[in-house]
Amino acid sequence: MTEVTHRFATVEGHRVFYREAGPREAPTLVLLHGFPTSSRMFRRLIPALADRFHLIAPDHLGFGLSDTPSVDAFPYGFDALTDITQALLAQLGVTRYALYVQDYGAPIGWRLALRDPEAVTAVITQNGNAYEDGFVPEFWKPVREYWANPGPETEPAVRGALSLDAIRWQYLNGVDRPELVDPDTWAADHRDVSRPGNDLVQLALFLDYASNPPLYPKVHAYFRERRVPLLAVWGAGDEIFGPDGARAFTRDLPDAEVHLVPGGGHFLLESHLDTVAGYIRGFLTTPGKAASA
Repeated sequence: MTEVTHRFATVEGHRVFYREAGPREAPTLVLLHGFPTSSRMFRRLIPALADRFHLIAPDHLGFGLSDTPSVDAFPYGFDALTDITQALLAQLGVTRYALYVQDYGAPIGWRLALRDPEAVTAVITQNGNAYEDGFVPEFWKPVREYWANPGPETEPAVRGALSLDAIRWQYLNGVDRPELVDPDTWAADHRDVSRPGNDLVQLALFLDYASNPPLYPKVHAYFRERRVPLLAVWGAGDEIFGPDGARAFTRDLPDAEVHLVPGGGHFLLESHLDTVAGYIRGFLTTPGKAASA
């Protein structure tokens, strides 16, 4: 059986939890989770890849088992979460790696790549957005209203994303076989975001997500200049980041490999693990891709 270790590191004064598996001399894949989950979303993918790759999956601050300092004690935003991730990787001695990004993991991954383009050997984006095309208007309308005018009129709509029903919807919407999705997923996520003070953490991140679209032109320029190998594997039924977001990568990376998975949603690993793992193994072991770097 593959051994997956569960560790803590102190990074910039904060306790950061991360999962690790695979030979340390193997090519490294850094897995960055999204809202409202944690590295728990990779609990089954990590053993499926650890025979060939060295995998590291941290919990962002405010999520999972990592520290959740108050909003007064930590400047929650995507720059700050990137600072923690970058410092963790430096502490672990990881200098070259492929990225797997999903949801919130994407803007953290893009910042890592912009800060140190030489470090990133390849990108796997699983419903991790980098284009305006990816935003499904109906989902993002209340969030954009909150960006424009944060306050008592717009906050209740985004606060609704912290409810059990809303988190369950993220897991099940667009999934053709919902019975494959473990209910423990949304129960655990709801428990975590319901911790005292965590609502303010999540509201701060909802608001700071407005900083991500203005970064996209720099991300697109990075794609064109670096020609980083990229695999977009996307739940075709996702109504948060829609399939147009996956197709858009080919504008700046014509050789990007894009797969829209029918019957898959936002959390594609829950229902289509084998499909995603197969695409990743094929992508990373193709000559010229990350694993051969």
